[in-house]
Amino acid sequence: MEVLNSRVLLRPVDPERSRSFYRDRLGLAIYREFGTGPERGTVFFLGGGLLELSGRADDPAAASTTAHVTALWLQVRDLAAAHRELLDRGVEVLREPRREPWGLDEMWIADPDGIRIAVVEIPPEHPMRGRPGV
Repeated sequence: MEVLNSRVLLRPVDPERSRSFYRDRLGLAIYREFGTGPERGTVFFLGGGLLELSGRADDPAAASTTAHVTALWLQVRDLAAAHRELLDRGVEVLREPRREPWGLDEMWIADPDGIRIAVVEIPPEHPMRGRPGV
């Protein structure tokens, strides 16, 4: 199987609130929009993949279980700068940035439906920065 692209699909409880969060608070760029009215969909660039908000869930529990998403992992170049930017945009930080025992620098936030988002910086010395055997 050759995978050409990937996309995470979310069914938010309040699509406009979630669209605003990902667009205005996180600053994700829009790849495309489709449909009209309250049920319109928005697809955001998400690094090497895409994040699509479409449809509507009945409640927050359905928002995460419908998509089977419990967390998103977003790698950034500079975690301290991302932390400042998110605070300036009014994003609540659930856990402040810190170095984890496995060597990654992580901070945690959540979207309006409670889907947890790990914002991660991979330090230069971390093995994930290299390619084994190269």
